[in-house]
Amino acid sequence: MEQVLVFATILLPIVTSMVELVKRSVNLPKNAVPVISFILGIAIGAVAYPFTELSLVLRLWSGGFAGLASTGLFELVINNRAGKTKDE
Repeated sequence: MEQVLVFATILLPIVTSMVELVKRSVNLPKNAVPVISFILGIAIGAVAYPFTELSLVLRLWSGGFAGLASTGLFELVINNRAGKTKDE
């Protein structure tokens, strides 16, 4: 478990920057950002095989943790985040 958390910590800034890139380039509802962050985290964890000896399942867990940590799971559940990410 310690390896998963360490790898999630390494993935966290990468996932956060990718989510920020998506938020600034695509107009999407703000309440969809945590879900997109989670999916991006899993995808980045899956393609990170050259950088770690962790199995695929552990890399997916790490990516999921990094995705949820990058936006905050409580934002999805507690805060009502109406509106869009990009003003038009």
